[in-house]
Amino acid sequence: MARPAMARSSETAAAKRPARVNKPGTQQETVEKALPNHDRIIHERMRLGIVSALAVNDSLTFNELKKLLQTTDGNLSVHARRLEEAAYVDCAKSFEGRVPRTEYRLTPAGRKAFERYLDHMEALIHAAREH
Repeated sequence: MARPAMARSSETAAAKRPARVNKPGTQQETVEKALPNHDRIIHERMRLGIVSALAVNDSLTFNELKKLLQTTDGNLSVHARRLEEAAYVDCAKSFEGRVPRTEYRLTPAGRKAFERYLDHMEALIHAAREH
């Protein structure tokens, strides 16, 4: 299927524009230098929500997190598993009667990673506001 002419012309115009060069000491350069140091596991929006919620609660069930973050079972499951693999979150499965219960807790490593992430973001905000 052919693309509309408008899309092609804007791509051509973008290709002709010179690349943006960052001047040393600019806000852009400061942010770019800092970004490689942030925790990409936590930085993803849903995982940041999970870790943040667990940082202020001793534990939360799957359903509590799902409701709090307003997400689907599958989305929460995938992101919670990624945090488990990183050893940031512990998952305990049990039954209440015949109903399965999944409960999450932030691990000490997860809490340290979250604190490092917050420190990093605060430094970025501070650097951005200085310029």
